[in-house]
Amino acid sequence: MADQGIVLSVNDRAYRVVVAPNETLLDALRDRLGLTGTKCGCDSGSCGACTVLVDNQPFLSCLTLAIRCEGRQITTIEGLAEGPVLHPLQQAAVQHGAVQCGYCTPGWLLTAKALLDTNPSPTRDEIRLAIAGHLCRCTGYQKIEDCIMAVARDRERASLDAVPGR
Repeated sequence: MADQGIVLSVNDRAYRVVVAPNETLLDALRDRLGLTGTKCGCDSGSCGACTVLVDNQPFLSCLTLAIRCEGRQITTIEGLAEGPVLHPLQQAAVQHGAVQCGYCTPGWLLTAKALLDTNPSPTRDEIRLAIAGHLCRCTGYQKIEDCIMAVARDRERASLDAVPGR
């Protein structure tokens, strides 16, 4: 099969790219679009470093074909912050020391975002289950879990504060 021109919607922006039929989303993001925040850790789907959101669901971009993502919404770590303002998960990662070397950070941050978007008050066990596919050699996972719990608590407090009469 010949290379194919497709449009990828990444971080709310459309990009026309030419990809090989067997080209992964990871390679298209990094090599075609220059979005290098998505990391290649293993190329076999076992470390989670390449995780991006496709239609708000975590996907391993090293195992996902780019052509399968045409017409879908892709979010990379570059799309998490709002300009210079860090996303609450990014800010909490810094505050809780959950970044260490930072290689796995983009993947688990996006997985955490997907978790909190669907389950705003996860238990620690639910957080552990959600990030189970992420290999981190630096933090021991406790700091990552603490970060996600802190954001969930902050969101819960904010929603309670918004209740009239409180």
